[in-house]
Amino acid sequence: MKSTIILVLILLLTAGAMAQKPVSEQLADTAMNRIWVDDRNQPGIPAKWTYEQGVVHKAIQAMWYATGDAKYFNHIQKGMDYWIDEKGNHKDYKVDEYNIDHITPTTSMLMLYRATGNEKYRKMVELARTQLRTHPRTNEGGFWHKKIYPYQMWLDGLYMGQPFYAEYSMFFGEDNWNDIANQFVWMEKHSRDPKTGLLYHGWDESKQQKWANKTTGQSPHFWGRAMGWYAMGLIDVLEYFPQDHPRRSELIAILNREAAAIEKVQDKKSGVWWDILDLGGKEKNYLESSASAMFVYALARGVREGYLPERYMKVATTGWAGIKKEFIKTNTQGQTDWEGTVSVSGLGGNPYRDGSYDYYMSEKLRTNDAKGLGPAIRAALEIEAYEKGWPAKGKTVLLDDYFNHEIRRGKLGTDEVWHYKYNELLDSGFSIFMNTFRTMGGKVGQLSTAPTEANLANASVYIIVDPDTEKETANPQFVGPNNVKAISEWVKKGGVLALFGNDGQNAELDKFNTLSETFGIKFNKDRKFEVLNNDYRMGRVMIPAGNSIFPNTKEIYIKEVSTLSLSKDAKPVLTVNGDVLIAMAKYGKGSVFVIGDPWLYNEYTDGRRLPAEYENFKAAQDLGRWMIAQSKGNK
Repeated sequence: MKSTIILVLILLLTAGAMAQKPVSEQLADTAMNRIWVDDRNQPGIPAKWTYEQGVVHKAIQAMWYATGDAKYFNHIQKGMDYWIDEKGNHKDYKVDEYNIDHITPTTSMLMLYRATGNEKYRKMVELARTQLRTHPRTNEGGFWHKKIYPYQMWLDGLYMGQPFYAEYSMFFGEDNWNDIANQFVWMEKHSRDPKTGLLYHGWDESKQQKWANKTTGQSPHFWGRAMGWYAMGLIDVLEYFPQDHPRRSELIAILNREAAAIEKVQDKKSGVWWDILDLGGKEKNYLESSASAMFVYALARGVREGYLPERYMKVATTGWAGIKKEFIKTNTQGQTDWEGTVSVSGLGGNPYRDGSYDYYMSEKLRTNDAKGLGPAIRAALEIEAYEKGWPAKGKTVLLDDYFNHEIRRGKLGTDEVWHYKYNELLDSGFSIFMNTFRTMGGKVGQLSTAPTEANLANASVYIIVDPDTEKETANPQFVGPNNVKAISEWVKKGGVLALFGNDGQNAELDKFNTLSETFGIKFNKDRKFEVLNNDYRMGRVMIPAGNSIFPNTKEIYIKEVSTLSLSKDAKPVLTVNGDVLIAMAKYGKGSVFVIGDPWLYNEYTDGRRLPAEYENFKAAQDLGRWMIAQSKGNK
């Protein structure tokens, strides 16, 4: 009897602890620890190279960005290291299979290369790029789904290949943007039903397949997850597609057409979507969880990024409420389960899948299927961010790329700009901090020219980090009187300026001071909090309760910082042993934040280096919220 009571109490405590976690974290725990469990003792790692691992990893990567918790990065790294040796040789990847699905997990290899610089990951990235260079195509130029499915494009394939293709093109500077845009344009052209706006699952250019309409080449039905893959593919590609490319608007227009079609077939009673989208309520048809999660993710992120009108958040939140009711369950052990994902649905093959309604209804449903869990985690993160508010919606945050413009010879043999950049995932990057503003609904960018009244006009926040010295850059751009005038006038009108300096040995501070002293703050050009041999305790700083900028942060790490002197109306934000480390000032309608260190670069915010007790990631979130709150209006 006593043991039974103890067991019940343990289960209740477990369930209570899980209930306190955000849904995104509950689902991520399931994805990392409770799928692909077998005698290999490698939970969270499938037994073969599969797109499903890439789907989950993209969600786990989003968890890493959202929390700054290195356990998520470590899970991805462990999952990819399982497949390659130290030289980057893969044990289960064959280019000549020409399976577009095999590209998907390589997005994790690309992220790992960008974050670590380890060449073993790049070797795998280049292998996937080689596949795309030689992958069979339709006569028009669309990628075949697989070599075993000649002349066929499936909606699924747009997610499987194009996000990797886009991120690779952005990072390595390849101009493949027309090719990427064409994949979506051609797929929509050949699969879209003009009456409903829905997209058929597949298209056979040759019209030879039994499932293909002999006139159009289209498959017979609108399969929910297929349209979900296509929507997610669009969203993920737009993250990397150049802002000024003329064809970006085509992709956004396609997304808007799909969103309108998705809205029309949302089930009115449950709020989620049916497996065969236009046949809701038909015998054997069912509410399907992976498609529902994909739609919620794509719609919510589409609104947050400004691709879709605000009204689609009603569709997304209704869908999420239905998802929580229909598909997210707690099992008898108090663990979170994801229900209602169809195991697979395809066309052709052996045994042959004819694309009929009966075929789709014959496929089995699974609990905790990766194809549902991955999108569900991403949907949860989007809704959780929305529920916290999007205070940066309609606002733009610019990171300076003019005063700080260090150039080095990169591993590709060409010059590259690096150090404190918003899309730089290395330790030296500012990607984690800048992502804070995106999560709040803002837009981020870099200003690579001298600041002027014109190019600052649409910015709400302008961040300058560690201005160059002559040792760092051949022709550094020093702060001059015209820069001071343009920036101070912009602040006076309501802009928020953040100046991240450095110690006197590692930054140009004399001319930088001509800017900061306009607001009553001076870098002292000294060097406090020196840290030796990564003894992090030497950089430990406590933040008193009630701090106006960092209300949720208790303990931070900071090293080799220039202290500050204050005049005029400037005020200290953080003082240690009589030294001002952080200060702020009001100036006209605007605000200025100053610290004598780059501080919030990835090395000290992404969780991979600092011990867990240091809350630099939380400080970055606090600071981001403060900056946005101080900025005036929708810029």
